[in-house]
Amino acid sequence: MNVITKALYLSAVAATFGTVAGAAAAQPYPAKPVRIVVAFAPGGPADVMARLLGQRLTGLLGQPIVVDNRPGAGGTIGARAAAEADADGSTLLLANTSTLVIAPAVYRQAGYDPVKSFAPIAMLGTTSNFLVVHPSLAARSVQGLIALAKAEPGKLNFSSPGSGTPPHLIGEMLKLRAGIDIVHVPYKGGGPSTQAVVAGEVQMTFENPAVSLPLIHGGQIRALAVTSPQRNRQAPDVPTMIEAGVPDFVSVSFTGLAAPAGTSASIVRTLNAAVNQSLKSPEVEAALMTLGVETRIGSPEDFAAFLASERERWGAVIRLAGIRVE
Repeated sequence: MNVITKALYLSAVAATFGTVAGAAAAQPYPAKPVRIVVAFAPGGPADVMARLLGQRLTGLLGQPIVVDNRPGAGGTIGARAAAEADADGSTLLLANTSTLVIAPAVYRQAGYDPVKSFAPIAMLGTTSNFLVVHPSLAARSVQGLIALAKAEPGKLNFSSPGSGTPPHLIGEMLKLRAGIDIVHVPYKGGGPSTQAVVAGEVQMTFENPAVSLPLIHGGQIRALAVTSPQRNRQAPDVPTMIEAGVPDFVSVSFTGLAAPAGTSASIVRTLNAAVNQSLKSPEVEAALMTLGVETRIGSPEDFAAFLASERERWGAVIRLAGIRVE
């Protein structure tokens, strides 16, 4: 091969590779299956929401959505795996209050930064909690509960699914807002925590509507208030914590979708539009309501602002209560 022929050959090869690279770059997102990392075990509310969303996104995006469960360590294992993934939109995190707000603040080595490691995509919805007590408790209102706790400091117990979980922090916030001394009793999961109240092992807990409403309606536990800004539509007679006389007491847990930091704005916008379209489906809204979730439609910027406010709220509670998980 002479010099001229070799030069022409190399030029043709370069042009071919350039054409292939250009075609690859021009492929619309997503060009391959998308993985949603769920930092909790299969069958739980987070897993159910991810699979529900995945079904809708598969149709809207034209690629399979695969749910990848990575439970453990308060959600930090799954969140860390998502944070370390390629920022090409092929791996996403089903983000929630535990993974992007609480765990990074209470674990000494979470392994990721909740702000720098992720790009917020969209909210799915929020879930409130009922303050519920055993029916035998003399207090029939939040103010009655506070009065009882002040009369007998350290005598009332509240359960949670574990140290550093949202119900634990809500209980700590009640202690701070009301100036009372109640004792935290951690259990291994939400089921045992709620059953402890039903059995009378502890006097109270904070539990989401999907779990607590059947027990409330069945008379096994009594609801004193709900932690959301507005009353729950399925229990309209139960006042909010603010209505019950505890100022500035609002607590909602959120679920949303986030991508590894560095994911392009165009991919984030594509996913945001697909998530919002999914949430407008009556079937999706009804399914989420059975989980106690109020849908929230908004932009990536809306989600980022919400995350910042939640970190400020719970960061203050965590610092004042001195909560740490090894």
